[in-house]
Amino acid sequence: MSNRAQDWFRQAQADFQHAKNSLISGDYEWSCFAAQQAAEKAVKAVFLDRGLEAWGHTISALLGELGEHTAVTESLVDSAKALDKHYIPTRYPNGFDSGAPTDFYTRLEAEAALGHAEEILGFCQNHLGFSGEG
Repeated sequence: MSNRAQDWFRQAQADFQHAKNSLISGDYEWSCFAAQQAAEKAVKAVFLDRGLEAWGHTISALLGELGEHTAVTESLVDSAKALDKHYIPTRYPNGFDSGAPTDFYTRLEAEAALGHAEEILGFCQNHLGFSGEG
């Protein structure tokens, strides 16, 4: 089986760009979700690069598993936990008593999500066995 780590990291970078574009266009819920996706895919790229399997969508749990093989800081896990909260409610109206996700997400939240994702992508890029440049 081929190692697809580079593909996963390239998609993480593309998702991060999508998160930035969504921030600019005012689609804050999509910016938050794309930031979460970028971080998740970047972490999974590190797993793949090391020949490990990664399952699930909870970035903090994935980093916890990765921490068995790599030093992961508490700050990085905290950033992951912030992003984990954007996985479901950014997309589904039943995440709130009433209204749609687009009614609840703010520029400030999207900017914070981008910052957390950028931190995780940087960590992952530093721990990949290839340049991580896409």
